[in-house]
Amino acid sequence: MFFGLRWVIRIALGLLAVVVLYIGISFAQVWWASRQDNTAPASAIVVMGAAQWNGLPSPVLKGRLDHAADLYQKGVAPVVIVAGGKQVGDKVTQGLVSFEYLRSKGIPESVLKIEGAGTNSYEELSSTAFIMRQAGLAQNVVIVTDPYHAYRVADIADEVGLSAHVSPTSGSTTLSDYVRETGAVAIGRIIGYRRLAAWR
Repeated sequence: MFFGLRWVIRIALGLLAVVVLYIGISFAQVWWASRQDNTAPASAIVVMGAAQWNGLPSPVLKGRLDHAADLYQKGVAPVVIVAGGKQVGDKVTQGLVSFEYLRSKGIPESVLKIEGAGTNSYEELSSTAFIMRQAGLAQNVVIVTDPYHAYRVADIADEVGLSAHVSPTSGSTTLSDYVRETGAVAIGRIIGYRRLAAWR
């Protein structure tokens, strides 16, 4: 019986070591991706949604939009897709607020497309892929988001059929951001990001 218990303990410790290693690798990948800017010519620049306050972009969303405007002006892509639906209590979508902000920055209305249905990263990118197919655009994009979010959005983009490069903003990232993203990536890669989005 004692011999059998030792094997149970060894197996349990082995499984724990595998889990710790997997989480550690996921953390390292999230951290590394946050420091890479893989901007490349694309069919569209996609701005991930973030909070808006009574029709005005929050500092996080403004940072993403300013970065996207800079990429557009540099000729990275001919189209800018602004993503984000309504969160609880919102009167307008994040996508519409982003559209109005970029238009006020001098980005032509004709190059802007709104993804206004998504309430999480998976929904935003899945809907964006559909919008691009409907518009006859090749499925290659540059995604603009905060640094800590870079690895997960690239993973999600691949899952929904987009070929993505990520260009993170210069926004600050806290340890809690990295920890949260590590958890999302570690689980999402096992069960799929679509299922993870449905759980959250």
